[in-house]
Amino acid sequence: MGPATPLRRRTRARPAATRAEGGSGGDGDDDDVRCEACGSGESAAELLLCDGCDRGLHIFCLRPILPRVPAGDWFCPSCASPSPHSKKSHAAKKPKQFPLVQTKIVDFFKIQRGPAAALAAAAESSEGKKRKRKVGGIRLVSKKKRKLLPFNPSDDPARRLRQMASLATALTATGAVFSNELTYVPGMAPRAANRAALESGGMQVLPKEDVETLNLCKRMMARGEWPPLLVVYDPVEGFTVEADRFIKDLTIITEYVGDVDYLTRREHDDGDSMMTLLSAATPSRSLVICPDKRSNIARFINGINNHTPDGRKKQNLKCVRFDVGGECRVLLVANRDISKGERLYYDYNGSEHEYPTHHFV
Repeated sequence: MGPATPLRRRTRARPAATRAEGGSGGDGDDDDVRCEACGSGESAAELLLCDGCDRGLHIFCLRPILPRVPAGDWFCPSCASPSPHSKKSHAAKKPKQFPLVQTKIVDFFKIQRGPAAALAAAAESSEGKKRKRKVGGIRLVSKKKRKLLPFNPSDDPARRLRQMASLATALTATGAVFSNELTYVPGMAPRAANRAALESGGMQVLPKEDVETLNLCKRMMARGEWPPLLVVYDPVEGFTVEADRFIKDLTIITEYVGDVDYLTRREHDDGDSMMTLLSAATPSRSLVICPDKRSNIARFINGINNHTPDGRKKQNLKCVRFDVGGECRVLLVANRDISKGERLYYDYNGSEHEYPTHHFV
């Protein structure tokens, strides 16, 4: 996120030379620690020691992997979920599915209901049509610079319910509640601190037409017209997101949301999904988005490994910060056409080359 990855006292591995010689290494029993998954004691700075059993596991051998070393206590999967009748495993359990029941899903996401929602949908359908003009009896679409597109919801209401249920499953499993806006919580950064004018080097302003498109996407979601996305659980990547229908280049996928806080308060935070909101010339004014308690689907879209060509090849979204009405906002936008079933990947904090994405898969 900017500062170097915080390391903690419980990361230690036996030096390679000492292991080869069979010596003690000078640190007592801690020098004998090896990863329970791969058997190696290399990469000492990324070898976690369980606070329950003292066994070691590399952050990149865990399933799902951890992108960075946690700052506080950490427990291996066996100690975190003990079961005397099951064999110990480093694989995470598949989460319990959210009920595919319309009333429960509507309540979970606080979907608008009633005549007001229907009227809003009708008005937006009319406003959303392409502006066309007639010339000599021929309808022409005026060509302008490339602009952002609203997402195209799935036509089948049942399919949209499944998409919403998949997100509800992920949010429930991670102990978060749904929010589709940036939130300002007492004791954290106030909304007044979110000033795009403070961005070091300046921030690009989102054009008026694109602001209208973003607001259209928000209104569609508020009434249950959901982006065509599914949150799926992968034993290696954890929760991840895939396209549930074809998505065009330049489509707005989602806004990155969560609680807004000062970066200086979060430099040693365990969160692996914090996003830069404001990179101010004065570091004490820099802001981050923390989606651990309140978030939307953006939290579960995986970042690429920013340090490898293969990681770049997988990228199909771009993460862009905009000035919207004087405030900083972060959007995830398709940077090419995306096929149905394709998983979504973006350049997570890609402008900050020191951010530890080395073990992103």
